[in-house]
Amino acid sequence: MSIAQKGKKKVVVQNLIDLLSEKQVNTNEEDLYEASVDRYKKFAFARNAIDVPKPVAIVYPNSSEEVSSILEFCNQQKINVIPRSGDTSTEGGLENWKENTIIIDAENLDKIVDINTYNMEAKVQAGVPLEELENALREKGFTTGHSPQSKPVAKMGGLVATRSIGQLSTLYGGIEDMVIGLECVFPDGHIANIKNVPRRAGGPDIRHIAIGNEGTLCYITEVTVKIFKYYPDNNKFFGYLTEDIETGIKVLREVMVNGYRPSVARAYSEEDANQHFYHFSKDKCVLILMAEGPENIVEATGEAIEEAVKKFSDGIIEEVDSELIENWFNNLNWSQQDIDDEYEGMIENDSHTGFTTEISANWETIPVIYNNVMKRIKEEFPRAHELTLLGGHSSHSYINGTNLYFVYNYEINCAPEDELRVYHHPIHKIIVDETLKQGGSMCHHHGIGKYRSEWTKEEHGSAYYMLEKLKEAFDPNDIMNYGSIFPKEDGIKKYINKEK
Repeated sequence: MSIAQKGKKKVVVQNLIDLLSEKQVNTNEEDLYEASVDRYKKFAFARNAIDVPKPVAIVYPNSSEEVSSILEFCNQQKINVIPRSGDTSTEGGLENWKENTIIIDAENLDKIVDINTYNMEAKVQAGVPLEELENALREKGFTTGHSPQSKPVAKMGGLVATRSIGQLSTLYGGIEDMVIGLECVFPDGHIANIKNVPRRAGGPDIRHIAIGNEGTLCYITEVTVKIFKYYPDNNKFFGYLTEDIETGIKVLREVMVNGYRPSVARAYSEEDANQHFYHFSKDKCVLILMAEGPENIVEATGEAIEEAVKKFSDGIIEEVDSELIENWFNNLNWSQQDIDDEYEGMIENDSHTGFTTEISANWETIPVIYNNVMKRIKEEFPRAHELTLLGGHSSHSYINGTNLYFVYNYEINCAPEDELRVYHHPIHKIIVDETLKQGGSMCHHHGIGKYRSEWTKEEHGSAYYMLEKLKEAFDPNDIMNYGSIFPKEDGIKKYINKEK
């Protein structure tokens, strides 16, 4: 870094201190290094091999007004901004591709503003952890219904900004179905409040400018979500071994199209099942479902599940003890200790476990995509012999289709900074190519981030015009999360494809 660059960064830091306070501006080198990437590059991070710039500072606003002041300053000075809360992003959305970058962290926006059990809604600031809100609600007999695997560490602003989904989505929906209102701040400093109502026909649904914007259009400061009554004593669990993943998907479809909504509905390939259910999968595919809610609904849903299984009994091998499914589900979520252990493992082991690419499509094409992807990776990926797992599962279903998680683990035999280019990107590319070819979506819920942005235009086709116009209107100086969602060829070449 040149002396001129260092001097410029010092000026930026001082301006931020003047806007906020010294304790709200973090320039600790270790913290800046960690803030350079998200979970996507944790192997390189663990090996001290991050190849992207460190941000200038991390700032912690105490209010929407302070977010407004920061964004207005950055907009005037053309400083890149990466919004952050929770830090559980998995698609490079928090990775930094610009030398002059500020991280705005929602850590101090941590208040539960209101829980209204009569109107069935909860209003919280962006930095409130989901688990904190969930615990407060359960004490009153209610729930958000939102349960991503990152639940113990995820925060509300990030969940909304990344269009998160939870493990109970088939019943409760994704985060976009839960958000009824929000507050967000745009790069010019404008604070917009979208009021909380059950529904309205006041033009296009402007909530969706903010929901899923991944910090590329605005900074979400407050959200209001629906809440639901909590019925933990009524849960019923169902598990089956199946001949193939297609049988499991057929059962899921049968339940969904008949109008039932189990909270959990999953079908695993044998490879992926062995990873999660090694104590009972017997090298077979696994189908699991869960019913919850009022007792009468649970009973009806359970009967519908059993009827669907009976209809496709030719592909069902045996029923699994429901206690095994319940125990698995109760230990599914990450904890901070799990994340720390994963990081420590990456320091010591040359392997990667748990990389995923999740897509969605209609019922007819999902099996086609799955089989085509499996075939192409085995035949075309030059390091297929280094894969230690290749499989997938469906975990979020709808009346007109479902999603697929492709899961792949591998031994790493390259420099840490080249891992994604050598292993992940070629596999990722095959999955995206086959999905788009069949008319599916290349990203079901992890978002686009920076590592799927090269395919954003193909994902949206002629509708990319609408997305592009939103960027031009709300972020004309292009200061919001450079490289995420909206493709930047320089960043893709330098940080993904490693072209010099």
